[in-house]
Amino acid sequence: MQRRPLAKADLITGLVLLALGVATAIESYRMPRLEERAIDPWTAPGIVPGMLGVIIAVLGAALALRSVAAGAFTATCDTGDDPAEVRAAHFRFWLCLGLCLIYAVGLVGHTPFWLATLLFVFGFIVAFEWKAGDSSRSRRKKLAFAAVIAAATAALVPFLFETLFLVRLP
Repeated sequence: MQRRPLAKADLITGLVLLALGVATAIESYRMPRLEERAIDPWTAPGIVPGMLGVIIAVLGAALALRSVAAGAFTATCDTGDDPAEVRAAHFRFWLCLGLCLIYAVGLVGHTPFWLATLLFVFGFIVAFEWKAGDSSRSRRKKLAFAAVIAAATAALVPFLFETLFLVRLP
C-alpha cells in the first residue's frame, strides 16, 4: 500500500464534504415541490441542489475512503510533515480558491455565462495539469485537451440548465 502525504487532511476534508453533501441533499428534499400548483416535478426548486448534494457526498466519501486506504489511521502514516509537500498543497489550495473567485466574482455576471465558464474550465485545467518539465508536444496535447473540455462544458452546462432545469443563467 502506498502512503500519500496529507492522508489525514484528505480524510477530514472527505468527511466534511460528505456531511455537507448529505445535509444539502436532505435540505433540498425538504424544499417545496409545488405539487399543489401542478408544476412539473423536474422543475422543483430542490432538484439541482439535491443532485449537487448527492454528487458532493459521493465524492467526499470517495476521498475519505481513498485516504483510509492510503493509511490515514495508521501510526506510520505520513501526515504531511514534508515542508515541500505542505507548501505545494497550500499553493494548490490558494490557486483553486483564486480561480474560483475570479470566476464567481470577476467573470460571472460581467461576461456571457458560456464565455465565463469556458475561460474558467480552460484556466483551471491548464493551471493544474501544467508541469515545468513537460515537452512542447505534451503541452500542446494538454492545451488541446483543456480547450475541448472547456468548450464542451461551456456548451453543455447552459444548455442543460436552461432546457432541462429551466434555470436562466446570468
